[in-house]
Amino acid sequence: MKPMIDIASTLDRGNSDVVLIVDDVPDNLSVLHDALDESGYTVLIATSGEAALQRALQALPDVVLLDAMMPGMDGFEVARRLKALAATAHIPIIFMTGLTETEHLVAALECGAVDYVTKPIKPKEVMARMAVHLAGARERRQTRNALDAFGYATITVRASDGALLWQTPLARELLERYCATQAPHTPPQVKEWLQQCLSQLEQPGEPPRLTLEQGAKRLSFRLHQQIDDAEGLGDWLIVMREVSDTAVIEAIGLSFKLTPKEAEVLYWVVKGKTNKDIGDILGSSPMTVKKHLEHVFVKLGVETRTAAAGMAMGRIRLLQPQFEM
Repeated sequence: MKPMIDIASTLDRGNSDVVLIVDDVPDNLSVLHDALDESGYTVLIATSGEAALQRALQALPDVVLLDAMMPGMDGFEVARRLKALAATAHIPIIFMTGLTETEHLVAALECGAVDYVTKPIKPKEVMARMAVHLAGARERRQTRNALDAFGYATITVRASDGALLWQTPLARELLERYCATQAPHTPPQVKEWLQQCLSQLEQPGEPPRLTLEQGAKRLSFRLHQQIDDAEGLGDWLIVMREVSDTAVIEAIGLSFKLTPKEAEVLYWVVKGKTNKDIGDILGSSPMTVKKHLEHVFVKLGVETRTAAAGMAMGRIRLLQPQFEM
């Protein structure tokens, strides 16, 4: 058997898919390794459940070929643990098993496997099964990379229980900053919004978006695509993007010859905030906000919040047409 790669940093994902084989029988490992290696795959091995978890976390393989029956931690438990970890939950798992009873095959699928092959292992059958699931994984990876390149963060959420299965580094940073949550925990407001979107899938038009605000910045969530066909549930790719309205505030100030504080106050009036809300956002008292707003009324030549907001909104749409309420 050829030398096996086991150092995650040496993996060349640009030229080959990475396969982790988990089996405690050396002969099984040898047959599969050589067949996969000759077919151009990068092959990693593990001979125990504990080693499988460690390798998977280190290398994040594209697919796992997992023996069901091993001493100590069996394959069923390995699959459950991989699916419970945000970093590895997205990896397709194919069980290799000599168990053909229906309850064992059902158990394999229930703990997160996407497929199974029965022993004795036939390498050509294994590679045919792998090709199907790797194609889907590769397409999802390309989608995420393309979105990231244009400044969008992405997450994958499992609809059945709301678990956060996958996230880009930017998504992790944004969720921590806006929601103070970390994977595998999906922010409650995102889980609620996802369920609302799924309940409206049959309705015409795009599902509603979720927007979280943080000062003059806001984070929007958009349901992008289903990546697991399971009767409208499954796993969903969600696209996130942070937008800053600092340029909008500056444009308001220049357009109406307002001070920076007056421009900020008018911006939040446009957003429908009360004086108390604006004071909380800007760290000022409602009375101070009221005085700023009085100056704004004079400069705009209006007498009410509604008139000021309407005039500002009209100007914003001319200067910043991409602005969203």
